[in-house]
Amino acid sequence: MKQNLLILLVFFAMPAFAQKRARELGIKIGVLPVGPLNAITDVAGVKVGQVTLREGADVRTGVTAIIPHDGNLFQQKVPAAIYIGNGFGKLTGYSQVEELGTIETPILLSNTLSVPTVADAIIDWTLGQQGNENVRSLNPVVGETNDGFLNDIRGRHVRKEHVLNALAQAQNGPVAEGNVGAGTGTVCFNFKGGIGTASRKLPANLGGYTVGVLVQTNFGGVLKVNGVPVGEELGKFAFKESLDKTSDGSCMMVLATDAPLDARNLKRLAKRAIMGLAQTGGIASNGSGDYVIAFSTANRMLHEMPDRTYGGTYLHNDAISPLFLAAIESTEEAIINSLLMAQTSEGTQGHKVEELPKEQLLEIMKKYGRLK
Repeated sequence: MKQNLLILLVFFAMPAFAQKRARELGIKIGVLPVGPLNAITDVAGVKVGQVTLREGADVRTGVTAIIPHDGNLFQQKVPAAIYIGNGFGKLTGYSQVEELGTIETPILLSNTLSVPTVADAIIDWTLGQQGNENVRSLNPVVGETNDGFLNDIRGRHVRKEHVLNALAQAQNGPVAEGNVGAGTGTVCFNFKGGIGTASRKLPANLGGYTVGVLVQTNFGGVLKVNGVPVGEELGKFAFKESLDKTSDGSCMMVLATDAPLDARNLKRLAKRAIMGLAQTGGIASNGSGDYVIAFSTANRMLHEMPDRTYGGTYLHNDAISPLFLAAIESTEEAIINSLLMAQTSEGTQGHKVEELPKEQLLEIMKKYGRLK
């Protein structure tokens, strides 16, 4: 009898709406088809690894690693670009990517005050790879958001071993979302944010290319879900009662594609991710660091070039517009997935951030006729 009672108590304690991604809830964003996993890892070769740190009442942070391909990234760099939507951030590695148009290390995301530690760990990891014995200079790429509301950020709890662990765990396949990795302590639109991902697979007549996006959401504005003014309906949005700083924060967006794009067109593609952020109601406020890191897996740039010149096949400007739409849709859906997969969290100094209320959300979506 006691065992049966325990089972019933557990059953009724379960939330009415468990964490589900947008499409699992009937929210279909955009018009393009999604990839098999609807994740950045739909781009062949891309791997993601994450370490989540939840310790006691104060530690709510972590590390998320994105590796563009299985080879030696320093020796086989990928074309890349970084677009700055708003520059209130501590992104490391920007200037060399801007100058040379390549990325030569994994892309790591963490919290603001852990950027130096993470960069140091990437340097160790890269120097330790076979074939890099004579490397004397490299450009680690590290993005961040400030998770200091839920996390004891001054404690700088991310250590080098956590970064190396995230890199070692990186794999293809489904990507964990919500309160994981670099999204463990983040806040988005005054709700619990986190890691989110999505992808689009273009039809064959548009090239058949894949675009995948991973986001770390920690920003504010007036939330919209698939065009529906959810933030207004819930009465929870920046500047509702007074000019405050709830719109501040940051959003890191990492965009991968197998389309053969050079750095110039990757920069153009990265700009469209900001349009996806805007679709969700983000405003890139004064205190927000909104960055897009975009790379292509289609062409690799050898560190040691056998000849003075090199060539490759690149997509024509006139064929890139479908990729622009794919970037916008993937970014928008990745951000919404980060909210839907996040869970209510308590952290340092007793701070608590509620998750986006699913039952109310679905009622609002039905009201506007936007539920599939």
